[in-house]
Amino acid sequence: MDILIRKATTADLDLVTRIEATCFPPAEAAPREAFKERLDHYAGQFLIAFDGDTPIGFIDGFVTDDEILTDEMFADASLHNPNGAWQMIFGLNTMPEYRNRGIGGQLIEAFIDLAREEKRKGVILTCKEEKIPYYAKFGFVNEGESESDHGGAKWYQMRVQFNK
Repeated sequence: MDILIRKATTADLDLVTRIEATCFPPAEAAPREAFKERLDHYAGQFLIAFDGDTPIGFIDGFVTDDEILTDEMFADASLHNPNGAWQMIFGLNTMPEYRNRGIGGQLIEAFIDLAREEKRKGVILTCKEEKIPYYAKFGFVNEGESESDHGGAKWYQMRVQFNK
């Protein structure tokens, strides 16, 4: 399997919408309109993985000076600050048939590398409790329960902070 990871473009709208709908329950999945807004505002913070020509996953999130990931951020891509200190992760998606093959890890590592290259302070995400050990493998530290109630779920904020 030869995986290619590249930045998204607005032409990728339908494929990321399809991946999201496959990977998340309806209450948590972002709609097509949200991805259109995200790609319009921060396509450079949106990476897609391919196996040959087949799209198999993506990771996205905008940049901000805020240190807390809030539900408002998921809904308003215009809050993206290209000069912000913190890279947020809004979603990590891997198609079911490609899970447990390291694709998500490759996307996370590529996103962390991108944030380092862009001289961010670090990367912030929220996840469900059962995913905390997974993200910890990449250097993320659990900061406790998040204020988020996105999709009616309980979330935990995690952060990887780069050395100054």
